[in-house]
Amino acid sequence: MLYKLHLDNILVLDIETVPEMADYQDLDDVTKELWAHKTQYQRKDEITAEEFYDRAGIWAEFGKIVCISVGYFHNKGDIREFRVTSFFGEEPKLLKEFKSLLNTHFNSPKHLLCAHNGKEFDFPYIARRMIIHGIALPYKLDLFGKKPWEVPHLDTLELWKFGDYKHYTSLKLMAHILGIPSPKEDIDGSMVRDVYYKEKNIDRIVTYCELDVVTTAQVLLRLRNDPLLVDSEIKKV
Repeated sequence: MLYKLHLDNILVLDIETVPEMADYQDLDDVTKELWAHKTQYQRKDEITAEEFYDRAGIWAEFGKIVCISVGYFHNKGDIREFRVTSFFGEEPKLLKEFKSLLNTHFNSPKHLLCAHNGKEFDFPYIARRMIIHGIALPYKLDLFGKKPWEVPHLDTLELWKFGDYKHYTSLKLMAHILGIPSPKEDIDGSMVRDVYYKEKNIDRIVTYCELDVVTTAQVLLRLRNDPLLVDSEIKKV
């Protein structure tokens, strides 16, 4: 049961992604053709592959990760902290740094990764981008041969579904209905591409990513009927 899990063993994470190239015209002809084929069912007839390229960050084959933010609970007696940090910069570098964290501090069977919609997006996206860059998968992302109950992943969206596979609820909506105070977000997901390529302001993206990590942790606490974090318990490290 969820309430039996030790919070100290859970690493909460979120990723921010953008198209791998700043502009559709930067793609080679083969990639353009593959992009058009990949998205033909998502696009309406009147929307061209070029016009649809602003959504390329959704797919690991055409996007890249620009930030991975993580948070973990650290309890000492009656003092509870939720510590947040981020990996950003060149994608191979941030992926290797994230892998190092998993291998050194979250590498035992008791440790779990947690994200909102993580099983459908964050976890496979990170794994695919690691493979693309020739980075061997850490144990927590290598699911081959694992039985469903052996997969070390928690997904707050999946927990909220209660077996209803067709249901989707955004993190923002879950936070609202569960009475979790909304952080003052500077941007939203639709703005990340422009903030990265046009404004070149990675700090805004990191802040946004970290706020989502905190919100995911708050949702997890509410699903356990635990007290929510207060501002003094959230530490940037």
